[in-house]
Amino acid sequence: MEENLTIFGRFAVSMFAGIMIGLQREYASDNPDQEIAAGVRTFALLALLGSASGFATEVLDSAWPLIAIISVVGLFFTVNFYLQSLHGNKGLTTEVTGVLTLLVGALIFWQHIVLGVALSVVITLLLALKIELHRFAQHISRENIYAALKFALISAVVLPILPNQTYGPDPFNIFNPFKIWLLVVFISGISFVGYVLIKIIGARQGIGLTGLLGGLASSTAATLMFTQKSKVNSALSNYFALAIISAWTVMFFRVIIEVGVVSVNLVNALWLPILLACLSGLIYVFYLYKNSQKDGEEQDVEFSNPFELGPAIKFGFIFVIILFVSKAAQVYSGDTGIYISSFIAGLADVDAIALSMAELFQSKSVESTTAARAIVLAAVANTLAKGGIVFFMGHRSLAKAVFPGFLIMATVALITVFLI
Repeated sequence: MEENLTIFGRFAVSMFAGIMIGLQREYASDNPDQEIAAGVRTFALLALLGSASGFATEVLDSAWPLIAIISVVGLFFTVNFYLQSLHGNKGLTTEVTGVLTLLVGALIFWQHIVLGVALSVVITLLLALKIELHRFAQHISRENIYAALKFALISAVVLPILPNQTYGPDPFNIFNPFKIWLLVVFISGISFVGYVLIKIIGARQGIGLTGLLGGLASSTAATLMFTQKSKVNSALSNYFALAIISAWTVMFFRVIIEVGVVSVNLVNALWLPILLACLSGLIYVFYLYKNSQKDGEEQDVEFSNPFELGPAIKFGFIFVIILFVSKAAQVYSGDTGIYISSFIAGLADVDAIALSMAELFQSKSVESTTAARAIVLAAVANTLAKGGIVFFMGHRSLAKAVFPGFLIMATVALITVFLI
């Protein structure tokens, strides 16, 4: 009885996975009143058929039942595709989804329940994002594709063969080629998420949203872009300030994510000042939003592909240099040297100094308090550098709107990390 209940449970999970996929297919239909080839009932039945075929393969100890069922279902979908193509519909999405749903049912029956459910969620998500994915493809250039392919190829080939051990004379034996390149891939990946979101959602969906996404792709680029626009349209300075502070807030949040990937323990000493800095930034963003009277114009935004090989290698060199300088500062000047070098390095790049401090802490070269303070100093210095861009290159009204936000975020972060 217990075994039968287990089997019934697997069939039930398969059915609900099929229903979820089928509901999306019916929702995506251009004409709800028209009978579609495969809807919620069909996909539920396909998932159950997949589980039934999985059951048959176990009972008969043979893969032929599954092969036969897939072949029959594939034949049905082939005929349906042919008939649909006669009416001008040449898409294969429903047919491919049907076969995948059948396989999901089989996986769930074979007790790969998490994998089967995860696949059904991914399938439904990909189907639901049809318009956004098509828009993304239309906005991706040939150069973007080549850059991503080159970076992926070099990462896939180079990363596995890099030695995963430290090099250098004591006390500078801190250089691990594998970890260095892995962090390069990681940082580029975070930036690429923001880049993809901008491409999918669109760069003309509002100033504030662009600021948030720009903080993922490049907070410096977002700051520079909105600063330049303020010279042309100073009436929107409050909205530009909102976008800039949003990008800076996301930058602070990025730092704690990056550090957490390298060393979760360091996050314990870092999360409070970073979190309070983010909260203060969000509060000021809300203040700017409530006090802005004009509707924001839609803005064109251009960000370079973060998977370009040149910037990635440049980041790797910067990371190595900062790692060496930070270690030398700690050896010869103690914590004060680390703070000074972190502040100077943070003026150019906060990601590199955050990761280098996390790496030094992980190797037990610095204490958690010292590393956390150095990272916060770097983040404040980076924000100061972007504030300089606003002050010297932007309209006076933009600088006036941005300055309180910078002052609040920097003060909260420094007071928290040094006094608490």
